Amino acid sequence: MSTAKPLLCFDAIRARLQHVSLPEGEHVVGILTGGTVPAALVAYRLGLPLDYLYLRFRNPNNEPEFDSPQLLAPIPDIPPGASILLVDDVSVSGATFQRARDCFPGHPIVTIAFKGSADIVLFPEIRGCVRWPWSAQHVVEPLNPLG
Repeated sequence: MSTAKPLLCFDAIRARLQHVSLPEGEHVVGILTGGTVPAALVAYRLGLPLDYLYLRFRNPNNEPEFDSPQLLAPIPDIPPGASILLVDDVSVSGATFQRARDCFPGHPIVTIAFKGSADIVLFPEIRGCVRWPWSAQHVVEPLNPLG
């Protein structure tokens, strides 16, 4: 039995993103590092400004690294009261989204995850781990330029 994570192809992500109903917002905030590309895709589709919030909770093996999500950089300056679309690649427990919400008091927030648990989930039918097409995990063998 293979334990390899299946690759979720970019065409499937693009198609799902084109057809999902996204709310109007004034700003997109991606949660680093997993939300980097998903937030950029959402901001591009909606033509909205994009910022990032650097929170860390889980390690690359998806195991909690801290007791709670940790803020690792200053909070982006979003105009007071502006509505925010908060984007991450995966939300397992919701703890990172909750910590991110706490960073923006007074802002209406809608959470968007490509997989897992959020107000809007692009792939709610996927329960297990996946490899994203923008991740280096799908590279089988790195090139050695020194030969």
